[in-house]
Amino acid sequence: MNPVPESRALPLRANDYDSFAEVYTAENENNLYNAYYERPAMLELAGAVAGRRILDAGCGSGPLFAALRDRGATVTGIDASAAMLELARQRLGTEAELRCADLADPLPFADGEFDDVVASLVLHYLQDWGPALTELRRVLTPGGRLLVSVDHPFVAYGMQRQAGQSPDYSATYQWNFHWTLGDQTVPISFWARPLHAMTDAFTAAGFRISTISEPRPVPAARELFPEAYQALTTSPGFLFFVLQPA
Repeated sequence: MNPVPESRALPLRANDYDSFAEVYTAENENNLYNAYYERPAMLELAGAVAGRRILDAGCGSGPLFAALRDRGATVTGIDASAAMLELARQRLGTEAELRCADLADPLPFADGEFDDVVASLVLHYLQDWGPALTELRRVLTPGGRLLVSVDHPFVAYGMQRQAGQSPDYSATYQWNFHWTLGDQTVPISFWARPLHAMTDAFTAAGFRISTISEPRPVPAARELFPEAYQALTTSPGFLFFVLQPA
């Protein structure tokens, strides 16, 4: 996926995963950023998950769900896109627990229902993290974990500086751009925020931070994506957190 900064307002259909679910899934399956960087890092942070009840919040077409299930976890997936969930059902089978739900809304689960929640590259779609984090804390057991990956704050800041703009790192602001997925270009909108805004939101929602991680891609990526691998090992793409209820 190649983000292209966009200075003008995006169409109302930004982030419409229903319209590009298949091409996104195909890109996500084996690319550097997801298959050799983000997912391996998330699985390493999760560690031994056999027997744990895990909510995959923003599961998409289910690659992380499948990996956690293969490691012995009991996984439930939610996503706001019906088209992505349909692809997840095709991957995971009809018995997989999948629900259409938006992190901006109350979650359809009881208090303390999960031992872990994984929120993989999803929080940066939200302007206000407070309600979502409050709900994720509610559905966790008292000793549970929330594992989060988001765009590193340097990504939006650095790309906009390269494009000749003057972003304010300390601000929380909407970042509009386009992704090129194969032969399709789609409008995307993220909310960029500095590190301190992230940690403040976690603390306000009742979490304590046990881990902050800036991992590198797995070594196998060096031969497959030599130029991009070098760039990603010297400039971070994602930021990872492991959080626990305080």
